[in-house]
Amino acid sequence: MKKSYRLPLWILLGVALLLLVAHLLLPHLVLNYLNDKMADMGDYRGQVEDVDLAWWRGAYSVDGLRIEKKQEPVQAPLFTAASIDIGVSWRTLWRERALVGEVIFHEPHLNFVDDDEPESDQTGGGLDWRERVNELVPFTLNEVRVIDGQLSFRNFDADPQVHVYANAINASLYNLTNSAKEEQGRVARFEGEAKFFNQAPIEATAHFDPFTDWEDFDVSLRMTGLELTKLNDFSNAYGKFDFEAGTGDLVVEVQARDSQLDGYIKPLLRNVQVFDIEQDIKNEDKGFFRGIWEAVVGGSENILKNQSKDQFATRVELSGSTKNTEVSPFQAFIAILRNGFVEAFSARFERSLAEDEG
Repeated sequence: MKKSYRLPLWILLGVALLLLVAHLLLPHLVLNYLNDKMADMGDYRGQVEDVDLAWWRGAYSVDGLRIEKKQEPVQAPLFTAASIDIGVSWRTLWRERALVGEVIFHEPHLNFVDDDEPESDQTGGGLDWRERVNELVPFTLNEVRVIDGQLSFRNFDADPQVHVYANAINASLYNLTNSAKEEQGRVARFEGEAKFFNQAPIEATAHFDPFTDWEDFDVSLRMTGLELTKLNDFSNAYGKFDFEAGTGDLVVEVQARDSQLDGYIKPLLRNVQVFDIEQDIKNEDKGFFRGIWEAVVGGSENILKNQSKDQFATRVELSGSTKNTEVSPFQAFIAILRNGFVEAFSARFERSLAEDEG
């Protein structure tokens, strides 16, 4: 009897030993695989610091991801993440014989950079990121979650430097890599919330087709209660004026059909002060003509203000095409959006709030 149990026992021990070896070696194999795949990503390169496996839930985690430009180093990397959890749904695998999973990003930071030199811009262009994601995560993504993320727009050449950011981002992307055979279009959905400058709450939604190149999508965003002085670095660099005081709300709605953009940016500003004679005209650092410009901006605000509510609004129309032979569709979209923000906050107001609501 004892002899008959020896073979199964050795088999079990052998299997256990193989599992132990696999548990010890696989993280290093996966780490090397990921770093090899990300070593050359067009204009960018990526690297991860560590990989951990969780067999019991069909998942692994990636720690210390960093993606940056190769040839033209930028002061901020394109993307970083403290850790990323990647898991497969056992239920879907068992019931539908399909590999479906989710990815959770912990503390991801995405940095877009504007620069006078095109080669120093950082928009993520120059690479098909969907193809690279499919190589690194070869299964259908049912959900991508972001926990405590940050999205930044920077200009390191401006004086002072520009850093506009949304932080505390908690969001989900659903059906990101649905089958390309689906004909319904714009099947992916985004829902998220954040804080602008760690202060003003933001809500955003989007619908898009992940298999088109920024040809069909719609985006809606609403922000409330921003302290306008936080925009001074941006307005100084792109609009040549500063806010002295005030608060603002912002609504953005953009859609694209066959690469043609249609939408608007609508700020609602309250108790705005743009011009201060003591701080502007008499400020030697700004100069006389800069002070005169801010006086004009402030004068425009006073003319168009709704005196009963001490607030005013404007609406800047967004239009253009994401098809541009010189830049990627995403870069074209960012450029149109940036120009819209510059116009919206440069006091080129079209009508008062009362007229807009009427």
